[in-house]
Amino acid sequence: MSVELSGGQIVVRCLKDEGVELLFGYPGGAVLHLYDAIFQQDDVQHILVRHEQAATHAADAYARATGKPGVVLVTSGPGATNAVTGIATAYMDSIPLVVISGQVPSAVIGSDAFQEVDMVGITRPCVKHNFLVNNVADIAETMKKAFHVATTGRPGPVVVDIPKDITDPKIKVPYVYPESVNMRSYEPPREGDQRQVQKAVDLLLSAKRPMIYSGGGVVLGEASEELRTFSRQLGYPVTSTLMGLGAFPATDSQFIGMLGMHGTYESNMGMHESDVIIAIGSRFDDRVTGKLADFCPYAKIIHIDIDPASIAKTVKVDVPIVGEVGIVLKQLMAEINVNGSRIDTEALAAWWDQIKEWQSVNCLEYDRESELIKPQYAVEQLYKVTAGNAFITSDVGQHQMYAAQFYPFDEPRRWINSGGLGTMGFGLPAAIGVKLAHPDADVACITGEASIQMCIQELSTAQQYQTPVKIINLNNRYMGMVRQWQEFSYQGRYSHSYLEALPDFVKLAEAYGHVGMRIEKPEDVTPALEEAFAMKDRTVFLDIITDQKENVYPMIEAGKGHHDMRLRVASGTPIDRELA
Repeated sequence: MSVELSGGQIVVRCLKDEGVELLFGYPGGAVLHLYDAIFQQDDVQHILVRHEQAATHAADAYARATGKPGVVLVTSGPGATNAVTGIATAYMDSIPLVVISGQVPSAVIGSDAFQEVDMVGITRPCVKHNFLVNNVADIAETMKKAFHVATTGRPGPVVVDIPKDITDPKIKVPYVYPESVNMRSYEPPREGDQRQVQKAVDLLLSAKRPMIYSGGGVVLGEASEELRTFSRQLGYPVTSTLMGLGAFPATDSQFIGMLGMHGTYESNMGMHESDVIIAIGSRFDDRVTGKLADFCPYAKIIHIDIDPASIAKTVKVDVPIVGEVGIVLKQLMAEINVNGSRIDTEALAAWWDQIKEWQSVNCLEYDRESELIKPQYAVEQLYKVTAGNAFITSDVGQHQMYAAQFYPFDEPRRWINSGGLGTMGFGLPAAIGVKLAHPDADVACITGEASIQMCIQELSTAQQYQTPVKIINLNNRYMGMVRQWQEFSYQGRYSHSYLEALPDFVKLAEAYGHVGMRIEKPEDVTPALEEAFAMKDRTVFLDIITDQKENVYPMIEAGKGHHDMRLRVASGTPIDRELA
């Protein structure tokens, strides 16, 4: 027997029936009926952020850390537009979000009413799908579709825009939440075409210089175990994109590091010299490929992805396979077992010898005798203090790359960062979202003094909801990555990359009710980290003063290929090194 509910009550009941535990949001006039419905129940907990961008980042990180969809509620007008940056962030990294935005009453849509924006039109380029609800009777089915679209196929954000009159508490209709939805135009594939699988295996087994190139799709597709089994079955070297870190254990001897602009020398050279590449759940973005004309010039490419639009979008591939990566990897392993061909073990051994020679360059080495705190050292000590078991969020810039390079991830969904959009301000609200998802885990936000100020007001949210995260502020008094590019490409003209009016972060953290620490000497880094993580019930802001002139190496500059990297020699002096 169905119960009659108002539109606002239906939205909240849909969230409950969908299994939603946390709702991140900020109230306003167009969603007050919804907030009243939230007040009258206890099943869905609402987290009040201090800015709508933070709501989307926290929900996004919750989704990345759990595999469940993140859910956001914002009001119309500026509430909706403030959320767009976070929606675009999720879209670029294929993160499942359902964003409920309030809208002005139906009768005044299009009249430039107070706090009216065309949320459907604004978000169309940066969502997987969006809906405008025109009838209270359509809410339940629309919500079911929203969750279905957000979480299946290639995940992504979905916006549900609801006019205020549709949630009027005086208008009630029978509530029935659909058990399933059927969308004829939306049928994500599951299994790969068996003929393509056979072609891929034939190519893989013929390889002399193979590479396994893993992306974020492996993490999102919950296919980490399949990747590990598949990689060990073949014994081929494994590299990963920034978003794919943790899908294959970083401490495993088969893993040769991240590839791309700030990837390891051995992974980039391996990709450049390979003859067969299998790309799994990756999209060949520009930070990975470098100069397209020089990308993997000798390689035949196999590409597995759930999204057919991603295949051959930027790089021509020889064997495309559309399907869920976990299922396709199982198909490949089964085919390898029955295929008549065998791996050329002699050629593979020679290939590993070459890779070990590249590894001997030790491309991530830095000056360990410096009297200044090197950011790499701070991240290394964070790894040691947390035994590699923490959830790490980051903002965007040099500190993000140091985190990726010097905090090896052995498990998926532990590395939470904005890869595709590169959103400064992501790290702190993301850490709060992760801590709410995993309250007993260590959660650290690696950030910089520029990024942290983008959403620093969320220190208030951390205090209200008692989310004791640790903020590792690698403070070099510059927008570090901007400064690095200006050094390399603009002859040291540091235009507006120096931060001349920084706050006292220790006092600022204390003003929000947290613990603040300032660390200025290398010998103080480890004791401070140990002290911070021993405070299980406190948010701690560690302001670590680092070397202003330190750069991220290796680095592939714009317009150059994998074989053309800036490296650092043992003395610490940067050199250009090109090997064909």
